[in-house]
Amino acid sequence: MTPAACEPEREVALPADADLEIALLAKALGNPVRVRILRMLLGRDACYCGQIVDELPLAQATVSQHLKVLKDAGLVRGEIEGPRVCYCANRERLRQLGGLVDHLAAAAAPALEEVA
Repeated sequence: MTPAACEPEREVALPADADLEIALLAKALGNPVRVRILRMLLGRDACYCGQIVDELPLAQATVSQHLKVLKDAGLVRGEIEGPRVCYCANRERLRQLGGLVDHLAAAAAPALEEVA
């Protein structure tokens, strides 16, 4: 997979139901193994599932399940290359998550200022 293949396919607008999106993304990142996999992918242009398995003390099936959760949430992309799947982090989706969390934090700011 080339770095160009990991570019966003389209502009991702702020979802109508931001609460649902935050919950979906938080659930996908709610496991430290998935966070570690995402960090691995962010450090590379692309990575095969087998390379991820080599770096984790987990079975291939377990890693594949974690990748599926991340992919379903849109945090990673996978592309079939022959008998293997090549994964990369979806940086645009992570930027979207950052925007959602920033929006949530901004909504909490007035309440936090009252406490201080």
